[in-house]
Amino acid sequence: MDKQEKILSKINLDEEVRVVEIDAEGELRRRFFDLGIIKNTIIEPLYISPFGDPKAYLIRGTVIAIRHDEANKIRVRTISKE
Repeated sequence: MDKQEKILSKINLDEEVRVVEIDAEGELRRRFFDLGIIKNTIIEPLYISPFGDPKAYLIRGTVIAIRHDEANKIRVRTISKE
């Protein structure tokens, strides 16, 4: 992982990111693909649950909750806001 990349579970609420790679296999990988989480997908974090897990993300116009351990499988890069 290059130093500009991070995992989805580590991004802040004010960051907008683009998917670099999915590090999941099998059923979880298929679930991500079914949700539209593929390379170059833009993801914006919206909410954190009261206990911190899961977080809600805006993905392709849909709000999707993803647990921390699943978000650890998605590598992203921050999109610069210029």
